[in-house]
Amino acid sequence: MEPEHTNPDKPSSEADAPPAEELRKAMKAFKKRLKLARLDAESGLGKGPMSGGRDSGIVAITPPHQYPKAVWDELVRQGRLRYTGQGLYERADP
Repeated sequence: MEPEHTNPDKPSSEADAPPAEELRKAMKAFKKRLKLARLDAESGLGKGPMSGGRDSGIVAITPPHQYPKAVWDELVRQGRLRYTGQGLYERADP
């Protein structure tokens, strides 16, 4: 029995990588969830109407669960996200 042939032009990590379309959709979902988390934190009822309207300070979130961990690991490997620990990720580009 012969071993399975892989593309010699791609390293094995890229051969196992999720499709580019799935990575694009995952990144879009991540950005949307981060934006909504920030908006939610900034619109709290505890702030007075005359307050300065501070930024939320949220920089890392738990990524959407509809994509597997391999997708998030690949986005980290590509430098588009940064893993901050405890299941949280932040955007690598501000």
